[in-house]
Amino acid sequence: MNDMTKVLFVEDDPNLGLLLKENLVNKGYDVVWCKDGSSGAEMFAAEKFNLCIFDVMLPNTDGFELAKLVRNMDEHVPIIFLTARSMHEDKMKGFEIGCDDYITKPFSTQELCMRMNAILKRVQSKPVTKAKVLSLGKFTFDYSKMLLQMADESTKLSSKESELLYILGINKNELVPRNTILEKVWGNDDYFSAKSMDVYISKIRKMLKSDTDIEILNAYGIGFKLIINE
Repeated sequence: MNDMTKVLFVEDDPNLGLLLKENLVNKGYDVVWCKDGSSGAEMFAAEKFNLCIFDVMLPNTDGFELAKLVRNMDEHVPIIFLTARSMHEDKMKGFEIGCDDYITKPFSTQELCMRMNAILKRVQSKPVTKAKVLSLGKFTFDYSKMLLQMADESTKLSSKESELLYILGINKNELVPRNTILEKVWGNDDYFSAKSMDVYISKIRKMLKSDTDIEILNAYGIGFKLIINE
């Protein structure tokens, strides 16, 4: 972890906020702490951050809405939800918005830092030379630009959507194991990453639905296959 890593931390609990900020600063992070969603959004728009940590139940603008605002400004910055909301539906909503991790309170600061380091390492180690253009049926997928095109139809993908489609695309008509996708795109194969992957598979299916010769086969419990009938 680079000691210049800048973190936007949004938490309205003054005791937890102060304690966690001090712990993260002691571990070498540059932490900006905001106490509500609106000020968090304003701060993100004003400064450059390497990672965001958001509570969900925030005044003014809740954490989910804040994450949406951040995603509109930056598709790539990692987002971690750190919240007492542990319902399955809340976790799925977080991953659908595009978070990189969802940690429920109470939590271990050591575990949080390990997860932060893992996410930052994955983001920083992504290859910058993998500029590939794939032909997928009637679509053209430009990995470097994260752009999917067919005729006049153009779709901008997020970083995870691009990684997922790239892995499926370079292995088209071949089964790609679930664990392979999880490790390459999410960096781990835990339960919530697996659920997040399923959400992203659904998103990719919707993007490709204009070409009826393309389908994504789900071999339950085994993996996925991008089938292109050419």
